[in-house]
Amino acid sequence: MPGKTAYRNQLEAKQLEPDFWTNQEKAKGVISQLKIANSLVKPFEELTAATGEIKAMAELADEDPSFEAEIEPALAKAETQYEAFELQTMLSGKNDARSAVVSIKPGAGGTDACDWAGILYRAYTRWAERHGFDVPKDDIDIEPNLEAGVQSVTFKIVGPYAYGYMQAEIGVHRLVRMSPFGSGDTRQTSFAAVDVLPEIPDDIEIVIRDVDLEVQTFSTGGPGGQHVNKTQSGVRLIHKPTGIRAECRMGRSQHKNKAEAMRMLQARLEAVEEQKRMGDTVKAYDAKGEIAFGSQIRSYVMQPYTLVREEREGIDLKTPAINDVLDGDFDQFMHAFLRHKSARLNKTKK
Repeated sequence: MPGKTAYRNQLEAKQLEPDFWTNQEKAKGVISQLKIANSLVKPFEELTAATGEIKAMAELADEDPSFEAEIEPALAKAETQYEAFELQTMLSGKNDARSAVVSIKPGAGGTDACDWAGILYRAYTRWAERHGFDVPKDDIDIEPNLEAGVQSVTFKIVGPYAYGYMQAEIGVHRLVRMSPFGSGDTRQTSFAAVDVLPEIPDDIEIVIRDVDLEVQTFSTGGPGGQHVNKTQSGVRLIHKPTGIRAECRMGRSQHKNKAEAMRMLQARLEAVEEQKRMGDTVKAYDAKGEIAFGSQIRSYVMQPYTLVREEREGIDLKTPAINDVLDGDFDQFMHAFLRHKSARLNKTKK
């Protein structure tokens, strides 16, 4: 931790330099790095201060028993601070500190699945807002479904460690409820897949040869005016050796969409390589094939009872508070995933 503290201090010193704002992009980069450093150093400093206070209280209690009443709440607060710090130390992956690019796509279930994808989209944006992350409106690529929900949606969650937390959501999510689009007397099961990529900076070093790349263009449906609907502005890139693909239709410019799709493809290739290094067998939705039964990482049941249950092996977690979860309270599932991932990595190292 002394090394992290020294790095934080160096960044703070740069902010005080007279010509700090001369280069706007460089200055923003320093501020971004400072936020990342503070997200680890500040919890450590707060925990260190708390343990010092408890030690002082204990010494005072030896002389005056009235101080004993203050020790228990101080210990409870320090325990909460320790848990927060412990979770932060688990976000040590190469890309964990980066912002996240989230894609949601409906699977089996027809209109219900499209509606379910829309529900997840709202839930994750609420989670982001709760934690002070930004979801830029200009970076939302959404294809609405005519009846309800979405055919697909891609959006960014911007802020330190957004990817580190959101990686817990990669996979297929299963919903069970009385369908509002059917007769209403039978339960409907529907699926949606969530894919999360780290936002990769422009200076990434992953090289993709032109011979290994297939470029497809398509007209973008949905809202956006005549220009967006009629021109071939959407771009899909396919990495031939792996079959991994990425597409973008956020902007009106094919050139800009291709550049963004390239960054997404590079991020996906890098994520796959990291999974291989960790021995992680979890794959993103577009590598799974069918988004249907047997592939879900989590189930959400609304009728005849309420339950959200983690389905991944090694994570034993469930809660009846489905409304809270769908209002953005994913923390307990994300934290459980990070603890499981950290334990698996430590076991691999041994």
